[in-house]
Amino acid sequence: MDKVRYGVIGVGMGKAHMFGIRENTNAELVAMCDTNEERMADCLKSFPGVATYTDYRELLKRDDLDAVVVATPDQLHREMTLAALDAGKHVLCEKPMALTLDDCQAMIDASRKTDKKLMIGQIGRFTPGFKRAKELIDNGEIGDLFFVESEYAHDYSKIPGKFSNWRLDPLRHGFLGGGCHAVDLVRWIAGNPYEIAAFANKKMLTTWPTDDCTIAIMKFPNDVIGKVFVSIGCKRNYTMRSVFYGSKGTIIVDNTNPTMQVFKTESDCGFTVPMLYPIALNNHNTKGEIAAFTDVILNGTPLEMDAVQGACTVKAALAAVESSKTGQVVKVDYNF
Repeated sequence: MDKVRYGVIGVGMGKAHMFGIRENTNAELVAMCDTNEERMADCLKSFPGVATYTDYRELLKRDDLDAVVVATPDQLHREMTLAALDAGKHVLCEKPMALTLDDCQAMIDASRKTDKKLMIGQIGRFTPGFKRAKELIDNGEIGDLFFVESEYAHDYSKIPGKFSNWRLDPLRHGFLGGGCHAVDLVRWIAGNPYEIAAFANKKMLTTWPTDDCTIAIMKFPNDVIGKVFVSIGCKRNYTMRSVFYGSKGTIIVDNTNPTMQVFKTESDCGFTVPMLYPIALNNHNTKGEIAAFTDVILNGTPLEMDAVQGACTVKAALAAVESSKTGQVVKVDYNF
């Protein structure tokens, strides 16, 4: 195999993946599927000649597909991923992996049974600023971590309602549906949080079935503590501002800011001063995501964001939701 031949299911969110496939010399976009024919016709303007389907099962019957991208509403991830794996396709499934741990386990089991790759699209791991921050932390630039924080602030009331009703699901708590970005980021940087306490309220999206604001306090390995703040009704621009505190310095980074602040204790002036690192603005780097998955399929490189990693992020997010409802600290294990 010299190219990975892709199909994309769900061309709303999946359109960005389609551009990522087209820009990769080792990948080819063969087919797309969406129940909204008008939206698919619009995609054909950018991707002429690509086969179209309104039933994903028909797309999966194609023998000339090596992999599929599942970029549909979260409620459909399990069904479509299992069907694609059973059809012999590798799968890149959008985040969050699923809305329940039972669904996550079924997806993990199917990947193991079929021996097909299942990657979860936690895009924060491909965001240039976050990647650079992790490199600096791993290289010891700010010493030993002692506190990490991230936030997911996104005003869902501004999202067009025509295509967003699937978000109005009691199982799709904002801390999981969108906040999984921030949860996955702190997991990636600091490891799996093993104790989580959270508080939540609903003062913005009062007609929604879930709380719209949650803050979770977490304990991580190596005596690191941290927090994740999620608001899906806040009145501000979208952001995932994150801060990482270490014994020798601090990193402040945002996926919507062209610079990253790095503070270090060693400086000529004798006190901690910020250094500004220029970073690329690409907070949905599907090109990088597709490149990584294509490399896994073609060259057998390790799959970092595999099904277990995706499920661990879901488990941490759901633990915070549980804590916010019960008022109890939740201890989390990550066995799947």
